[in-house]
Amino acid sequence: MFTKYGTDNIIVMLAISAILIISSFFVSKSWLSYPLAGIGIILAVFTFWFFRDPPRKVPEKAINDNSYIVAPADGKVVMIVPIDEKKYIHGKATQLSIFLSPLDVHVNRSPVSGRVEYFKYNPGDYLVAYHPKSSELNEHSLIGVMTSHGKVMFKQIVGIIARRIVCVVNQGDSLTVGQQIGMMKFGSRMDVMFDPGTEIFVKVGDKVVGGETIIARLK
Repeated sequence: MFTKYGTDNIIVMLAISAILIISSFFVSKSWLSYPLAGIGIILAVFTFWFFRDPPRKVPEKAINDNSYIVAPADGKVVMIVPIDEKKYIHGKATQLSIFLSPLDVHVNRSPVSGRVEYFKYNPGDYLVAYHPKSSELNEHSLIGVMTSHGKVMFKQIVGIIARRIVCVVNQGDSLTVGQQIGMMKFGSRMDVMFDPGTEIFVKVGDKVVGGETIIARLK
């Protein structure tokens, strides 16, 4: 299954792939034939792999207990740090950052259930997604959700290669834990921010699965 958020990219990339492969037949007697065909095949395989949207099963305890926070994206936990959050939580918070490589599933999901009280899109720079300042300086969308256990905020942040964020969330929306909210294209990072007293179940270096891995539990 492929994500609906990447339909335009899939069409363009597969069209380029087809052109390269077909062109290789017209220069079949030239040394260019094999590189053209090879690049076309690799591009097609990468397109199918990158825009995949595998089914995910949200843990029952996260569905039944809104205090649990699930990973909003596939990737590797690269940072768990205290911060002073001034835009939505307005106070001390813990930031947990997940880095997505180009090989990870890039469909994003809501880490919690609740009502969207804050949403803002910010154009910006294109630092590598694991850079400490990428959360502040890179292009990102910022979503603040009021849960039954307090405020949770999460960010979609593009990296040095990514150039587009897709986010279908609007202020006032009600979100369910594990619900798809968009995607980030071609390498990126996702931050989740919550109360500093929250119990955290993962550590830096852990791999997480969007919509399935429970990463924390609110007080």
